[in-house]
Amino acid sequence: MTLRLHRVFHPLTLTVFPSFCRLCGRALEDPEERVVCSRCLHQVEIHRGPVCPVCGRFYQQEASAGQVCGQCLEAPPHLSRHRSLGPYSGRLKELILLFKYKGCEVLSRPLGLLAYEYLAGDGIFAGLDCILPVPLHRNREKMRGFNQAELLGRMLSGLSGLPLLTRVLVKTRNTPTQVSLEAAERETNLRGAFEVRKPGQIEKRRLLLVDDVFTTGSTLRECAKELRKSGTLEVRAITLARAL
Repeated sequence: MTLRLHRVFHPLTLTVFPSFCRLCGRALEDPEERVVCSRCLHQVEIHRGPVCPVCGRFYQQEASAGQVCGQCLEAPPHLSRHRSLGPYSGRLKELILLFKYKGCEVLSRPLGLLAYEYLAGDGIFAGLDCILPVPLHRNREKMRGFNQAELLGRMLSGLSGLPLLTRVLVKTRNTPTQVSLEAAERETNLRGAFEVRKPGQIEKRRLLLVDDVFTTGSTLRECAKELRKSGTLEVRAITLARAL
């Protein structure tokens, strides 16, 4: 009965209270569409080429497939593996900005589905014990109203069957935003900003960190360092996008 009523009244609802895609302006006619249309979601650029097997740096030449990048060879990260869905540009960047800064929390669903659909085949979820979102400082989370990494983590938890652990890794310093900082400044800005509050929950376990954007990697590196210091066996990471 509910489905039948929905089919009858949904066209009327669209006529009286139409919703439009926040990116292209097209009317949202599919009941599953929220905030953006399926056409814009399909325009997200997915990186399908070779990557560094450790940090996930995008390679442009097939000849580089399987090669560890120079940065990882010079300074092996605390992360064993990181993967991003695509470059931080175009439709993917627009979606992340809506999700993160315009209060469009519902975008965690399509973005999480995209990330799982394209990254799970790489084996990054295999053998893991749990998922941890990169934390926001409590003041920043209160101001924004949510932690975008936690919303993504919940989606990936539901899709993968891995438990989501929150408030285990916390951000203890409300550091200035990373956006305007150079790479070296980002490292200094975040040094000592994260702390493991419940080490017993992660000791001798393999974890997946989740965040929205990988720029220089300083946030993930600092989080992974603290987790490894607290006894974690392995730390992998997923982000939606990677800055080029």
